[in-house]
Amino acid sequence: MPHWHPRRTQIEQRMLSNEFSINPLFVRKGEEAVPRFRMRDQSMLPETAYQIIHDEIALDGNARLNLATFVTTWMEPAAERLYAQSVDKNMIDKDEYPQTAAIEERCVRILADLWNSPDPHNTIGVSTTGSSEACMLGGLALKRRWQNERKKHGKPIDRPNIVFSSAVQVVWEKFANYWEVEPRYVNISQDHPHLDPEGVLSAVDENTIGVVPIFGETYTGIYEPVAAIAKALDEHQAKTGLDIPIHIDAASGGFIAPFLQPDLVWDFRLPRVKSINVSGHKYGLVYPGLGWIIWREVEDLPEELIFRVSYLGGNMPTFALNFSRPGAQVLLQYYNFLRLGKDGYYEVQKTSQAVAQFLSKEILDMGAFELLTDGSDIPVFAWKLKEGHTSNWNLYDLSRQLRIFGWQVPAYPLPPDMEEVTIMRIVVRNGFSMDLAQLFMLNLKQAVSYLDSLDGPIPHDTKYDNGFHH
Repeated sequence: MPHWHPRRTQIEQRMLSNEFSINPLFVRKGEEAVPRFRMRDQSMLPETAYQIIHDEIALDGNARLNLATFVTTWMEPAAERLYAQSVDKNMIDKDEYPQTAAIEERCVRILADLWNSPDPHNTIGVSTTGSSEACMLGGLALKRRWQNERKKHGKPIDRPNIVFSSAVQVVWEKFANYWEVEPRYVNISQDHPHLDPEGVLSAVDENTIGVVPIFGETYTGIYEPVAAIAKALDEHQAKTGLDIPIHIDAASGGFIAPFLQPDLVWDFRLPRVKSINVSGHKYGLVYPGLGWIIWREVEDLPEELIFRVSYLGGNMPTFALNFSRPGAQVLLQYYNFLRLGKDGYYEVQKTSQAVAQFLSKEILDMGAFELLTDGSDIPVFAWKLKEGHTSNWNLYDLSRQLRIFGWQVPAYPLPPDMEEVTIMRIVVRNGFSMDLAQLFMLNLKQAVSYLDSLDGPIPHDTKYDNGFHH
């Protein structure tokens, strides 16, 4: 059975014919074929270009059946109409699009209030192209604040470090690499499945710019215990004088906990939490790409990270990493805030959680699997193959078998120290109904039944045994 792998796919793409063939209905003189890997000299009919691309992307997976991605794959028709009407808006050009800029500012205030900022109308925040950019900004602010404080006391600034669990999303590895900050990973284990106070205290020192708990872990969906970590750092400061801030990577949980777990203390109610990022294009229910970052107070974003530009028609501050970027997604976020309100967000997220918990229970009841999580935090759950169930197939085989039905469910190893454990994970998003969940269970049982019927083991190429799990 062939294995999909991005590198191998790139090589195979280069082995294709150097030309596209064109449906005769669209052909003009000299257009019987067009080059695949270089730009042609002549233009072509819009219908011809459309047909070529449309035919190719027909081979992509069905987004609604993609249970791997956290990213929103469905919005209602009114939102799509608004999207189509605003795709030309450039978020950076606040002089040309002042109302779009005003709406971005309103969204910042709404999120600051949602996350219990002490002064939501006077704090600072910004939209970004996604949580990855927002994380970079949060990390930069941590580093610059640490440097400024060290300079005040005449201390060196050349060895900053940042602390997070080994289950952290790859953006934090990138941040540490790009901005020359030592990453200190607290490895997860069976006894310590997430970042915890003990692990944090073993890693921090006077060069720690911040601690980054994950509020909705990518691998399993669990919340890392922010309040307990903050309390441990409070006690550590009382003993050592080290004031170590927290940035919350709430890419997924930032739009879940305020509605499904409102009494859970994780946000700006904890004074040590200085900034929070979230993905608007995940459980914010907006098409990609959109992220947000909010700082607890204006002082938590160092002034030197804010740049002022005048060449777009007005003197405007900017502190995102990207310059030009879409404004349409910001308008879609505000649309959701108006359309749903707190009650609507609760209903949408509660439905997703109910579907996740239904599926996790059904999968547990099959007897072939063990749950790692059940969807009780964010609507995401993970499972592994029960030890001793079979030696003929593994979860990578099951993932490939499910693709036959159209379902995309990733299989992948856990982080270092637990990489020998392979898991599968399902992300339940708005639009994945209970009806679809029941159809998925029917196909899952069919896939397992087929694999269990095999007389011998499936041969494996472990080099390609991995699934996409963003």
